[in-house]
Amino acid sequence: MSERVFVWVAHPRAGSFSAALADAYQRAAQAAGAEVRRMDLSEMEFSSEFRGYGDAPALEPSLQQWQANLAWADRVLIVHPLWWGAMPTLAKSVLDRALTPGFAYKYKARGMAWDKLLEGKTGDAIITADTPTWVDTWLYNKPARRTIKQAVYQFCGIRPRFIRQLGSVKMSDAAARDKWLGLATQMGAKAAA
Repeated sequence: MSERVFVWVAHPRAGSFSAALADAYQRAAQAAGAEVRRMDLSEMEFSSEFRGYGDAPALEPSLQQWQANLAWADRVLIVHPLWWGAMPTLAKSVLDRALTPGFAYKYKARGMAWDKLLEGKTGDAIITADTPTWVDTWLYNKPARRTIKQAVYQFCGIRPRFIRQLGSVKMSDAAARDKWLGLATQMGAKAAA
């Protein structure tokens, strides 16, 4: 049975370098035999207003499809830019709205423990940044990498595999971008294994 991979481009603008990285990953995964489903944030339609799960509105079709793709997948790739130390607000809104209690996790009746409802999946992430990676690591302590690895993937039971931050995109040349596209290709090929 082939590996099922869900690729989510969490950049609000179509045609971004994040999308190019996702293209490379997806092509390599498919060439290695994986079945791939993909969604691009730039094409999703939903309300980003969220005031908590107590009175959350019903999920729009885009968010229902996002949940279905995540439930279906063995491996997940999230590609997003680093804006102010985190993913873009619109991308975070997808996580806020779609990683719901009962779907992604479930708190135990007593105490602080919870069930991780997405166990058995693995997750990759590619984060692009204008900040050089070493600056983000030493000055800011890797906020986006820690968030996707610990607060999203591990919290829900997804085992992190390859969490990569690439930068500085702003100061990069064609050779650096080609190298990063090669890395995304390697990650995609491994996703199918």
